Amino acid sequence: MPEQFPPIEPYAHGLLDVGDGQRIYWETSGNPEGKPALCVHGGPGSGGGRRNRRLFDPEVYRIVLFDQRGCGESRPHASDPAVSLADNTTDHLVADMERLREHLGVERWLLYGGSWGSTLILAYAERHPERVSGIVIAGVTMTRPEETDWLYHGVGRLLPGPWEAFRDALPAADRAGNLVTAYNRLLNSPDDAIRVKAARDWCTWEDAVIAHEVLGSPGAYSDRPDDSLMAFVRICAHYFAHDAWLKDGQLLRDAHRLAGIPGVLIHGRLDLGSPLKTAWELAKAWPDAELKVIDDSGHTGSPAMREAVLTAIARFGERSVR
Repeated sequence: MPEQFPPIEPYAHGLLDVGDGQRIYWETSGNPEGKPALCVHGGPGSGGGRRNRRLFDPEVYRIVLFDQRGCGESRPHASDPAVSLADNTTDHLVADMERLREHLGVERWLLYGGSWGSTLILAYAERHPERVSGIVIAGVTMTRPEETDWLYHGVGRLLPGPWEAFRDALPAADRAGNLVTAYNRLLNSPDDAIRVKAARDWCTWEDAVIAHEVLGSPGAYSDRPDDSLMAFVRICAHYFAHDAWLKDGQLLRDAHRLAGIPGVLIHGRLDLGSPLKTAWELAKAWPDAELKVIDDSGHTGSPAMREAVLTAIARFGERSVR
């Protein structure tokens, strides 16, 4: 069984000016001459998990991590209500990834990520397929309106108590409409107490959706420092209230642009928030991708999912050294 690699520290890092007053944090670790691999974090707004370095053989890979606009060590930070999110969209993030690739002198790279990171990986790869050597996704999403509606409305059928609490935390006038839009408004309120309460209510719901994932990380959403939590929720609501600025079904319709890019799609059968259907549909539309369903995993993973990720990344590394 493959195991994670020992902890390592980056050999280079910095803040890249990507315009619009934004500077994104990046770092590289592993082998400076190795196969480039980019970790694309979820959320949106979670920040790049530094533990992801351990998924890659540091002798084989040049491991690149970055924090998307407004979160992690990128600046300005979205936890500050004075920071506008007007220049924080999917197109901006795709352009940031390209600018980072050029800055680091990378010709093509392997893309790894999951959840929101999956959506961003697909958007980038469909825009710049010639820059992608392979893709590994753990937790497939395409941020279609039907997926967002399921996560914040539909899955409440399975969790009626927590969902009613999520809904009823809103003003009475907002409870019958789009809950994400209503939360997005509260998260940009000038009243600090309103913003903080909305962020915590949001994360309480997210934690309820993953509470059954005893092999993963139940409670993962609320378990963040205050600033990180506020940036995460504010950015999430901003993206989901705008359908990630993607046309409905865009990423699935344009999956033909991924032809020739090998991929591994890894998805947990117990993922309530992001049901398997999305991964299944993408695998059918992308013949070069292999779908692996992990029976004991939900959205936050399991040892079997981690093993599948390590195996997939190792396979791509072997191809590069042959």
